[in-house]
Amino acid sequence: MITATPPTSTQTNLRAWAPQEKSSRSQFRKRLSGGFEYLCLGVTLLAFAALVWLMWGILRDGAPHLNANFFTSFWSRFPEKAGIKAPLIGSLWVLGLTFAFAVPVGVGSAIYLEEYAERSAFARFVQMNIANLAGVPSVVYGILGLALFVRVLKFDHSILSAGLTLGLLVLPVIIIAAQEALRSVPSSLRDGSYALGATRWQTISKQVLPVAMPGILTGIILSLARAVGETAPLIMVGAVVSTFKTPSGLSDQFAALPIQIYHWTQDPKVEFKALAAAAIIVLLAVLLLMNGLAIWLRHRYNKRLG
Repeated sequence: MITATPPTSTQTNLRAWAPQEKSSRSQFRKRLSGGFEYLCLGVTLLAFAALVWLMWGILRDGAPHLNANFFTSFWSRFPEKAGIKAPLIGSLWVLGLTFAFAVPVGVGSAIYLEEYAERSAFARFVQMNIANLAGVPSVVYGILGLALFVRVLKFDHSILSAGLTLGLLVLPVIIIAAQEALRSVPSSLRDGSYALGATRWQTISKQVLPVAMPGILTGIILSLARAVGETAPLIMVGAVVSTFKTPSGLSDQFAALPIQIYHWTQDPKVEFKALAAAAIIVLLAVLLLMNGLAIWLRHRYNKRLG
């Protein structure tokens, strides 16, 4: 017959102490988690307050100059006559060429890498280089554009050189965003299409791309929003400031809004700094419009697919 040994006083004390220790540790972790949450909230509010302060200064200085004359006038040495007609139209030309070059190449490259390329060492090498190129500073792309498009290919300081340079700048980001969108499509969708007898291209064009399109469009628009605010590449490829005409072709010289803002901020006259604030408001409006377009397109495609 087996008899149970009664617990000793030491075992009884350990059993009583263990829940207390677990409770104290849990409370400490909760306090630590709450403190970290408040720390993150404080940092966020501090950053938001700094942003509001900067935006208030820009709106206060630039809003009085947002009139019809500001949008229809060219460069001038006199602040009351200066405007952004040439830089604004030049930026739109460069942005349009960047879109025409980077989007087909970027989306096509993503489709090939995700849907056609074999998982080989070469594909991994290409993927690694694309990821590295996405983190290269923009001034390096400006130097590349100056050496390749301006001097080697003899495109001179034109819209064509600027558009291709910015296209190379945003190309890795578009490829990565499109790959992630394609990768998020369930494999069962592809398998079902193949089971019904569809070819690979029919599966990609009719099933995969419509589902991945919201992510692809979002990546494209956000990349172009980055391109429209770049300054260093445009300085390298020769964007001008004092121009009195708008471009009429890809081989024309051009002015750009970021370059004009930079030039006005360096001017010793206080009035030109107010004009720079007004141009910043216009540039921010363009960026917000593009971001809003990305959100709207994403919602529209998701609603259509849902």
